[in-house]
Amino acid sequence: MPFPDSFSKIRLQTERLTSDHLSEVLRMHRDPAVMAHLGGVRDDDQTAAYLARNLQHWADYGFGLWILRERGGGEPIGRVVLRHLFVEGVDEVEVHLGTIVAVTSPTNLASQRVLEKVGLVYEREFIHEGALSALFRARASSTEGPLWD
Repeated sequence: MPFPDSFSKIRLQTERLTSDHLSEVLRMHRDPAVMAHLGGVRDDDQTAAYLARNLQHWADYGFGLWILRERGGGEPIGRVVLRHLFVEGVDEVEVHLGTIVAVTSPTNLASQRVLEKVGLVYEREFIHEGALSALFRARASSTEGPLWD
């Protein structure tokens, strides 16, 4: 299934991550408030590696990370992620397929509320990329088929 380079909702719009987003990603990664629940502030080398990894994900799988803005433009306010994610050695897809997972910080209650509102359920804590993380999951029943087509 091909995924769009961009999509929008009533208040929000997204655009596929590209190398042109480096300065915006650097700004987000340098902001302690933004990065408080994402593993902490990242330096330029870490951000460059993050960007390269996520661009390669798009090349490999045809989906990945989108930059999120309020409709009408302006500074990015976040990101939307659909990506392969290894959870304790198991290849999962964060937000996709018959079972989906999402990862957030155990202290990021706002993110957890969003995940619960869209139907994911807290499963457990685990170590992801060296940080304690909260794993949320949604499963389709065997009679319903995939969560999303």
